[in-house]
Amino acid sequence: MQEYKALHDAILSGDAATARAVTEKALAASADPLRLVNDLMVPAMDEVGRRFECNEYFVPELLISARAMKAALELIRPLLIARGDEPAGRVAIGTVKGDLHDIGKNLVAAMLEGGGFEVIDLGVNVSPEQFVKAVREGKANVVAMSALLTTTMPAMKTTIEALEQAGLREKVKVLIGGAPITQKYAEEIGADGYSDNAPAAVSLAKKQLALGA
Repeated sequence: MQEYKALHDAILSGDAATARAVTEKALAASADPLRLVNDLMVPAMDEVGRRFECNEYFVPELLISARAMKAALELIRPLLIARGDEPAGRVAIGTVKGDLHDIGKNLVAAMLEGGGFEVIDLGVNVSPEQFVKAVREGKANVVAMSALLTTTMPAMKTTIEALEQAGLREKVKVLIGGAPITQKYAEEIGADGYSDNAPAAVSLAKKQLALGA
């Protein structure tokens, strides 16, 4: 994989064109697509997350690195699906009902993909029923909810209750985030975890799935 280190570097610098070109070259040379993800792409996004947490990178850098990662992943994902390779987990993510903000949600979704997760992006204004459907039909084992408005925070609790009523709560880890959300609120509504930034959300998802194993 060392010969394709340019993929790692392109993601780190946010160079989407190079990331895609190196991926095409690697796949044409019969490189293992899963190794490209695990040995180069995931470590690159981990480093992006580390730099963010150290204030070396900020939201714009996260976004362009995520874009570069997605450019490579567009070529790799169909091959992984065709082979039947399992992702790190399946995350149904969305901004809760009544809330139309999506920047934070999109950033978390991109970072989760970079961390090896399959992401089912439900968009914004997502009802509890849509989350339940994604768990039941999309086989999601993580539900990630975002809210920016304090008035929409109760929809998170309603969604957890809907998962309980559907008999699915024990099958998923529920993670929440957004500007008004706190760890205390997560505990109050029975969520499994809370994160205040995208890189930490990836670490949290991995930790929660490991705890549930």
